[in-house]
Amino acid sequence: MAAESSKRSKLIDVTYQQLQLLLSGYDAGATPEQTQEMLEARIDTLKDFRKPFGKPNADSRKRVDSGSVTLRDGILVRVEPADKDYIFAISTRFNIDEVEALVLFRSFLYNEGNILQDVDSKNDDALVQQVVDAFSPFYHSERRCLARLLVPIFRAQEHESSFFNEQATTILPQIIPDGPAFVQDVLADYQDKTRAPVDEASSNDPRLASRWAKENLRDQLVLLEVLFWAMWSFVPRQGPIVVKLYETAYETNLGSVQRNGTLLLDQEGGRLQQDCAAVWLLLMIEVLELETFSDNGNPDVTGAPSTEGMYTAHPDSLKRIHQLVTSHGDSNFAPVYLAWTLIVARLEAAVVGLDECPPAYRSFLDSLDVHSGRPYSRNREPIHTLMLQRSLDPSVGLFGLLRSLLTSMPLFVTSIAWKTDSSISEPNAVAYRSVIKGLLIALSELVPVELIPDFDSFVDVWVALLGQSESQSVIGLCQQFWQYDATKSKARRAILDVVRSRFPVQFTPLLQLLGALTGSGFRDADPLSSVDHRQQDHSLVEARAQCAQEVSYFFENLPTYTQVIPASACIGSQALYEKVPERYGSSSKALGPAYTNLRPLKLPGGSLLPARSTGRLLSQDGEDFVIVSWQHEHSGWKLLVEVLFDYVRRRRLSPGLSTSTTHPPIMSRTTSQPPAILRLEDVGIELDPEGDSSVVADALDLLRTVISDNQILAAQVLSSLENDDQVQAMTGGETPDLVQLTMLILEDALMRSARQRPGTPLQSALITSAMGLLAGLLSLPAYAPRVWLFARASTALFDSSRSRGAMAAERALGAYATTQALLRLVHALWTEASGTLLAPREGRARLLEIKEEVLLRALRFVHAEVWVEHAGWKYAQLGTRFEVGRLASGLYGDILEQTPPDAAGPLVRVSQAVCEALVAKATSASIGPLISAITTSGAVFRRIHASRRLSDLRGLYLVLRSHLRLARLCIVFKQRMYADAGPCLLEQALCSRAGSDSGSFSGGRHKADPLDVLASFVEDSNAESLVPLESIRLLYALCSSLSTSQFSAPSMVGHLSDPEATVAALVGVARHPYHDLDVRLGVWRFMALAAEKEPALGHLFVAGQFRASKGKAPEEKGKGKRISALRAAREMLASWSDYWETNPQLLASILGFLVAVWQRGWEHQLLLEDIRKDIDFWTQLAGLIKEDMSPAPEYQSTEYIDNGAFPRSSLHEGISLHSYRILARAFAIRIIALDIDLDPAPSSGTEPRRKPDSYLSVETIFKSEDQFAEQLHDAIFNAYDPALYPHFTEKAGGYFPDLALEHFESRDLSGEREFGDDFSFATPVLQMRMDISNAEATDDTVARGDELIHNLFSINLNLSLAYASTQLGQSWQTLLVKIAPFVQGNAASRPLVLSLAASISSSIAAEKRSGDVMLTAHGVRLAILLALLELAWFSGSTLQNEKQEVASFMKVVASVHDIVVSEWQSPMDSIRGATNAPFHRTLLQIIYFCATECRGLTRRSKSLNAEHRLDSSSMINATLIFVIDALRFVFDAARTRLDADLDTDMQLLIAAFEQCTRPDINPSTSLWLTRCQETSVLQSSMELFVQTDLSGLSTLQHTRARKQALYAPHILTFHIAFASIQSSAERLASERVLVAYSNSSMAMAISSGKVDVTLPELPGERSPAHWAYCVMLSIVSGVISALGWQKHFFDAEASGFIRLCGNQITRALSWSIGDPLTLPLVEEMERVANLFHSIASSAPAEGYRNETTQEILSAFSTNALLLLQQLNYALSHPNHLTSLLEPVTPDERAQLERDGRSQPPQTAGAEIVDPVARPFLARLVHRLHNLTSNIVCTLIAISSAEDVLRGSSYLPPRSALVVPHSKAVLGEPASMGTLLELASGTLDTLGHLVARPAGQALTLTTPGRASERALDVRAAARAARRALEAVLFYATTQLGAWVAAPDAPEAGGLASEVSGELRAVLEKARGVLARSQQTAGEKPGATVDITEVLLGFLNQRVIGNA
Repeated sequence: MAAESSKRSKLIDVTYQQLQLLLSGYDAGATPEQTQEMLEARIDTLKDFRKPFGKPNADSRKRVDSGSVTLRDGILVRVEPADKDYIFAISTRFNIDEVEALVLFRSFLYNEGNILQDVDSKNDDALVQQVVDAFSPFYHSERRCLARLLVPIFRAQEHESSFFNEQATTILPQIIPDGPAFVQDVLADYQDKTRAPVDEASSNDPRLASRWAKENLRDQLVLLEVLFWAMWSFVPRQGPIVVKLYETAYETNLGSVQRNGTLLLDQEGGRLQQDCAAVWLLLMIEVLELETFSDNGNPDVTGAPSTEGMYTAHPDSLKRIHQLVTSHGDSNFAPVYLAWTLIVARLEAAVVGLDECPPAYRSFLDSLDVHSGRPYSRNREPIHTLMLQRSLDPSVGLFGLLRSLLTSMPLFVTSIAWKTDSSISEPNAVAYRSVIKGLLIALSELVPVELIPDFDSFVDVWVALLGQSESQSVIGLCQQFWQYDATKSKARRAILDVVRSRFPVQFTPLLQLLGALTGSGFRDADPLSSVDHRQQDHSLVEARAQCAQEVSYFFENLPTYTQVIPASACIGSQALYEKVPERYGSSSKALGPAYTNLRPLKLPGGSLLPARSTGRLLSQDGEDFVIVSWQHEHSGWKLLVEVLFDYVRRRRLSPGLSTSTTHPPIMSRTTSQPPAILRLEDVGIELDPEGDSSVVADALDLLRTVISDNQILAAQVLSSLENDDQVQAMTGGETPDLVQLTMLILEDALMRSARQRPGTPLQSALITSAMGLLAGLLSLPAYAPRVWLFARASTALFDSSRSRGAMAAERALGAYATTQALLRLVHALWTEASGTLLAPREGRARLLEIKEEVLLRALRFVHAEVWVEHAGWKYAQLGTRFEVGRLASGLYGDILEQTPPDAAGPLVRVSQAVCEALVAKATSASIGPLISAITTSGAVFRRIHASRRLSDLRGLYLVLRSHLRLARLCIVFKQRMYADAGPCLLEQALCSRAGSDSGSFSGGRHKADPLDVLASFVEDSNAESLVPLESIRLLYALCSSLSTSQFSAPSMVGHLSDPEATVAALVGVARHPYHDLDVRLGVWRFMALAAEKEPALGHLFVAGQFRASKGKAPEEKGKGKRISALRAAREMLASWSDYWETNPQLLASILGFLVAVWQRGWEHQLLLEDIRKDIDFWTQLAGLIKEDMSPAPEYQSTEYIDNGAFPRSSLHEGISLHSYRILARAFAIRIIALDIDLDPAPSSGTEPRRKPDSYLSVETIFKSEDQFAEQLHDAIFNAYDPALYPHFTEKAGGYFPDLALEHFESRDLSGEREFGDDFSFATPVLQMRMDISNAEATDDTVARGDELIHNLFSINLNLSLAYASTQLGQSWQTLLVKIAPFVQGNAASRPLVLSLAASISSSIAAEKRSGDVMLTAHGVRLAILLALLELAWFSGSTLQNEKQEVASFMKVVASVHDIVVSEWQSPMDSIRGATNAPFHRTLLQIIYFCATECRGLTRRSKSLNAEHRLDSSSMINATLIFVIDALRFVFDAARTRLDADLDTDMQLLIAAFEQCTRPDINPSTSLWLTRCQETSVLQSSMELFVQTDLSGLSTLQHTRARKQALYAPHILTFHIAFASIQSSAERLASERVLVAYSNSSMAMAISSGKVDVTLPELPGERSPAHWAYCVMLSIVSGVISALGWQKHFFDAEASGFIRLCGNQITRALSWSIGDPLTLPLVEEMERVANLFHSIASSAPAEGYRNETTQEILSAFSTNALLLLQQLNYALSHPNHLTSLLEPVTPDERAQLERDGRSQPPQTAGAEIVDPVARPFLARLVHRLHNLTSNIVCTLIAISSAEDVLRGSSYLPPRSALVVPHSKAVLGEPASMGTLLELASGTLDTLGHLVARPAGQALTLTTPGRASERALDVRAAARAARRALEAVLFYATTQLGAWVAAPDAPEAGGLASEVSGELRAVLEKARGVLARSQQTAGEKPGATVDITEVLLGFLNQRVIGNA
């Protein structure tokens, strides 16, 4: 058996219903080419209309039985054995081909869900029957959709603008090669169905029989729809075709004659028959071509008869049609009868116009008059007249039938179609209404409309035709009426003229007709209305504006004024009118009686009718009342306002207007007679005084319709109706303006609604019209402030108790016109408030406060009464639910997007209120609508598809798009404002599990989980493109927010029901070439973010599944291959060159994902192994890096291009492509840099590091000077233009003073922003606000607005280039750092690197641009320079081309000077934090490097010439000034806060200071010491030191992380730098450093001797306080050594500090061999010894010391001798010493443990530590030797040992301290025996070291102590030798002192005892010391042999005198 194809078949995956939606424009999941491909595979099916799925046959059964079937599209499908029973049962049940049954069954399972798991039956036959029953609805639906599929193809073929027009023109002739034959076939099929008996399977079950009959009738309805559209434009109206159609219609009585009629008696069957009848009527009228004859004139009857042409060319057909029509004259066929009457009239007129009757038509014409039997003659009364009289007879009910069709049939009313679940494919199509309009126009041309018997019904039909519909279906007809019909003939516009002639007596008809002719469609409160989601199409706005313009002009210039005149007004002395006498020959006689007015009349509306005007009588003369039409031009708008005023007055809605007032006559300018003022009731306007709300609603609605969407027209209309003093004169007093009138009417309606009883009529029409008008008035600057003021003062609007009444009544009905109107009003309020922020606010601050107050009140009402409850309301129409939700969420979304809550400025309180309601203080009720819309969308989607409510499908997409956008904005602002608050309720809800399948798309159990549904949206290619896009953007925002949460955020992968399937679906979208590009980009961005922030989900994207079996990649396993995102990226990267040219944005997104993967490369190392070994992969990346780049394109925008939604810059595409190419290169470089870091370092330190393949792919770049230079030039290039900002600010300040650029920052997350003209600032928001602020647009304001928009475009375009360049620079900096192991130290590459460093540093120094963006680029450039300098590090190395390399380096030094002193990128500003892009740390590292290398070069005798030294000095001096100033700022700042950044800055600054103050490069200290004095930086450092917590406990977290306290280490390092130079040490002393140390935070601990080595709070770490104490001792030592003996300093400060430290010093010196020993304690002892050595060295001889000094030194001597005894024992017993060691840090513990494991056997002799085997102990012994020598040297200085050696006649009393006996007793001070023992042990150690090679390393560098050098033999030998010499010197001089002591004669005997032992040691040491010279690296003769001197002294002075 052949394997199943990996490619899926569209025959299975795409149903006929989905194809119909696709072709109808409701789905956008495929291109025209893809759609054509899907159709071509189904052409054979579409051709066989009667049997589309064939019949059962043996061949097909055999193919199914074989187990694999090749379908029509060539796809091989396997047939599971278990499925065959179902397939064969379906084939038998529906009598279709077995292969087609297979396709339909598989399609059913794929699209409807696998129902096999839901059926429950133990019997196989019963199971099959259940499956077939479940399949049955799907089959019938597919069969009908197959036929319906032709309808959109017909329409696409007709309309050239259709997206499928070209393909339809090609494919339709293939499906229907012969149009007439097709129609005949369809009609025959229709007739067969009407006569078909119930099938055998259903005949025995009445329920099944009834279902079968209805399905059969639905099939008939589909056939009729196909016939209609086929005849509409594709098939010619040939005579035989029309005859056949009429015969079928009459034979079936419009479809009511059915063989199975008795099964259709229920309501559903009746509705289906009515639908068929409606389609039949339209079809029969359509084929008569009424519009064609109306446009082109009468038919041509002069030609020869033909069956190929139009039906009028075939007289026999005409005769047959006439017979059929006239024989069926009942009222059901009245529209057809009228249509045929109009055709007969045309035919008769055509014949009358000829000289003689054409012979071919005589028989037809004779047959017309069947009653008289007379032959045709030209003088015969036209037959059509009699027919017309019959059809227009009111008893026939023609117009009632037409109105019923238009208002109660699903064919014309979408809401009824949805309510009744009609089977009409697309209700209310334009073509349907066009047929009716053609009938009415033809009637108007034949009969004067005023003579139509039932004229009012005729008007109602027009109103229903054009006004009671969705706007999309009537706007074209309205445009056609105004632009064509109204100008073509008076007859066509007669309907409007007649209604106008009766105005204002009949007030309502004209308002209703004009309202219909605006093209706006339904009024909001119309019970028939449905939500037309197509109104979101902006193309309708212009069409409606044109119609509104026509209506406005017509109503403004009414030429007649009709009035009812009572007969009494024509008689008597006070008569106002008289009848004009009829005169012979007068034209008035022909026009009928006329009337004239005797006085001027002030008519309602304010116009003046001059006296003696003539009016035409419209009614019968002689009645009590007559109707007269004056020829008087007036404005209907003014009359309309007066009607509104009269309504307010009569309802007493405004105080003072309750009664009508009279006024004195107003004199006319043209006559002496005062005009008579007429009221509305005086002219006879038909208004119902008890209930004229409908008239007022009509008036308000007409006003609203006209002023909407056209501000210029609105201003004209409102200006004309309000700028008239005559209105006020008529009404008296202050007349309320339009805003007040509307608000009064609205409040009254709201309060009446709140009080109304159940069953009373709702006030919805009045409320919605008033709210709509207020919303329209808000768009007019002159009216908007008044709307705000009245809204604030209103007690009913946005009041829960009063506004709730109307809304509660709506909830009972399920229609929400008032709710929608209220939401639109609130949205209009927000749009006006937000849009006018740019308008000058001078003097309008109070108005802005009012706006905020009104908006907050409105939002509270909307949130409480609508948002949190609307999801649970009852809805009559599903679309209403979508619209309410969309309006509410759209309002919230616009508020958040236009005024971010995290910014400052006006209206921020409003957006903050929304953010609090949905994020900060959200409740389950407030976020419920968002979550439920997502989780229930699947069930709703299936329901819509099942009912074919295509408009609702678009509504679902719109509400989802709006809700998803709102959710995304909430999460974005949560991330910005509440990042530390943990996941908000919305995030938790999105990451929750719904636990039901109510929202399932695929029927799976978990698909209702929010994350699953969002992922399914992304995957759904059939959805509107913005829904998948918003879904993936929401997922991105959610992932980003959760990753930044400080709390334990939920993992996204844990809330996916099937993570592997979801990931596979997203990867499929990302790699699908035909999927929406924006969605694909969003998926790649999301996958990159997940790989970076969500480890589990990121791993799944990389691996494709959680666990993969060994040796097999996840994408290679299983039947359904799943490609991981990593594999997909690799495959797509193979075509990088194509993407580079055509789609660099997608290329950059792919590489961005790979960067995220490589950033976590250590986690994915096994998965990356294969791709890292793929040479082609690295070759492709290297090729991308080396690809030539064009120069940066122009970014100064000057021209627009039309992008549909909003204009874009003409430069957008070019800048975008270039920027993404740069970004793609940056990502490629970063991948290589990250990959180099993944390569493991060699196990051995001496082994060279292997070069990875990634580095080898780009290695040639670093070897080629041209390539390397070009790449680095691109890396440091930046197109940023800082002049754009001040230019924009200057222009904006002149045009819009309150415009601030920061208010328009992009609301998108940084990772989602796209390069181009909308990159950083939201141009559409600025465009919107400028449009609203420039309401009265002039050429000047438009030009200024365009200039500002182009300036903002230019800024965005420039920032796009700058950002991309910065990314490239950062990538190169990273790569340069990573390649250091392969390039650093390479002498061959150093000249090139230094040359490039010189070039780049010169470019940096020459930069004159400023701004944060430029400072960011500056920081990147400095980082690149630093990386280059680190590559070229040459300290201590040999320079191959010394002259060139030194010259390049000195160019760098000179450039660094310019960088330091630059005013454009001031490093001082960076230090102060005056910029958002600090760069000073990188600069300080460069300075450190330069200073260090300069120090190295100064040690080379001929490296630097005078110019070089001048450059070096200049750089050093400039740096020191900067560093000192910066240190003063940092010290001062650090005193105010604890900041880790300040700590880092301090560290770098002090490191640079320390290097730049070294005497070898800066011998003169005057400059920087003077600067220090000027800035008081030393004093500031000491003040900071005093208040600094040296223990680090106040910043414990930082201390644990960095293992040191804040600030203190760096301050002490700063002081060390001063103390190490004599002149600066003096300055340090003068600034009273010791006083500062004495006042430090640990002074108490020091004085009490409690500074411990460790702290309990810092386990495993040395106490920072102890470290600081040791450093303080070292600094004091340095200062004392530098100052020498200055009595005042020592007495005043040094002695005091030593006394302060007395207890701590004593504690250190009191260590004994029984105490634990730590390395920090050893260091403390060293520091103490050094301190006292500096004191002893600086102090005068003992006889000249003051008491304080002598006391201090004497105390030290006592403690030192005790310590020396202990040290001797420790050095003599290394194993015991080891047992005393207590490691402090984990590193020390590890080293000690290694020593213990490698302990060698001890030698028989003295215990000597093997330094190789025990390096840790060897280093400790080395340090103890140093400590011993320091102590002994200090004792030498104290005891004046040199004087003893010189044989001085005077010896101090305490010069002899060591007791001259040979015993060494622990616990006692060191004796001569101790010294001898110590000397012997040290001598043995030295002898052991001398035997080793001098350069042998004994220990390596301690990892935790990087500054500690490795110990080698030479260093150890020097220490041992120094200790030995010191001990021998001290021992010898002590013996001499005892011998010379006059007061201790007994000591001489003791001395003689040990002198022999001492001489023996000296003799032994002589040879060892001589041998050690070479080991210590000393030249022969360079040192004095001290043993000779000491032996001579010993023999002469000690032994000789003993």
